[in-house]
Amino acid sequence: MHDATQRIMDRVIQLDSNQTEFIQAVTSFLNSVDKLVDDIPQLIYHKVLDRIVEPERAIIFRVPWVDDDGQMQLNRAFRVQMNSALGPYKGGMRFHPSVNLSILKFLAFEQTFKNSLTGLALGGGKGGSDFNPKGKSDGEVMRFCQSLMIELGRHIGEDTDVPAGDIGVGGREIGYMYGQYKRLYNKSVGILTGKHPSFGGSYIRPEATGYGLVYLSAAMLDAEGKNLQDKSCLVSGSGNVAQFTTEKLLKMGAKVLTMSDSSGVLIDPSGIDEEKLAFIKTLKNVRRGRIAEYAQKYKEATYIAHNGSATSNPLWDVKADYAFPCATQNEINTEDAKHLVANGIQLVGEGANMPTTLDAEQILMDNGVLLAPGKASNAGGVAVSGLEMVQNSQRLQWTPAQVDAQLLTIMKNIYSNISSAAEKYSTKNNFVDGANIAGFIKISDAMLAQGYV
Repeated sequence: MHDATQRIMDRVIQLDSNQTEFIQAVTSFLNSVDKLVDDIPQLIYHKVLDRIVEPERAIIFRVPWVDDDGQMQLNRAFRVQMNSALGPYKGGMRFHPSVNLSILKFLAFEQTFKNSLTGLALGGGKGGSDFNPKGKSDGEVMRFCQSLMIELGRHIGEDTDVPAGDIGVGGREIGYMYGQYKRLYNKSVGILTGKHPSFGGSYIRPEATGYGLVYLSAAMLDAEGKNLQDKSCLVSGSGNVAQFTTEKLLKMGAKVLTMSDSSGVLIDPSGIDEEKLAFIKTLKNVRRGRIAEYAQKYKEATYIAHNGSATSNPLWDVKADYAFPCATQNEINTEDAKHLVANGIQLVGEGANMPTTLDAEQILMDNGVLLAPGKASNAGGVAVSGLEMVQNSQRLQWTPAQVDAQLLTIMKNIYSNISSAAEKYSTKNNFVDGANIAGFIKISDAMLAQGYV
């Protein structure tokens, strides 16, 4: 690493030594943009790199709420407003016990470059809480969301910061938060995306991250003379991204063999077809059940409970053509990467944010596996969120076909941009470098133009 970029890396480690996820994200980013330092010296002279790794603002606050037994509960919540060079902060809210400042800073950092790749006027941010909606009643979730918005509402706005959903935050939670914002501020404006279409939401928004992942992966494969037709695929997770990744893969003729949740892994050698996917959607979205029930209903499937001491995930040791990690960060480690390579995986398309560790990432690329990095491949969700903001500003609602067509165009443009950046500044098909560099150049140009802010 160049002396200048190493200095920045050392400073991040010194200031945030306990923030492992954030350090990982910055390391990956600096490894890529290190290639630009000699060609674009103003990045160092004007300390663009120093500034871009530091959030513009990080807000931490408590959220008191009352459970169904009348007992007061307390959670911690955050909003990290990372970078507004290109537009209002944009990024989801995550409700999960694992949420902390390191995870949200890494997500906000990744979001900044992801948003820039969409071509829309969006800055980067992320937020959330260690509140766990699993096992909570609708009333408890509503009271928590309303309490959270009392504080969050003063920090967001349609031209300032526009949150969306993420893990643990779907249409239900977005609706409760939006309703409370209207109640507090007496305004019906687009301060949240992911709303139901009946009150300002965009069609295709729930599907967008999964669909976009498949669109970008298909573009990468097409450039190599390959496609998805009749190819076997591994998908991890069983939430929104995994469901709609599977749906779009099926529509494009692929066969999906796996899904998972926090309790274990599902392997179905006969394939998860449309009927089985409909069962999973009802199981996870309506009943909020566990993926193990799938194997009870469909006897051809195998369910493997997670082993807390295991060094690898059995899902990534299934022979297939392509893999789509859609669960959470760092779910593919070095052992998993070795299994993927040994089993002939030709492409890994990241549906989750940073689902591959740095070492695993290198193993995949060294062995010729096409790697679609999350900041590019899962940008479809925020792209349609940006389109939802446009519709809200115009007081219009586009048809599903109109939104889907724009999503496809955006994802194809992202592929073109990251591919060109990889060839110009790094090596062909190094899409990790391509995504980091293409996103960074756009943001750095805006930061230089706007002065030392």
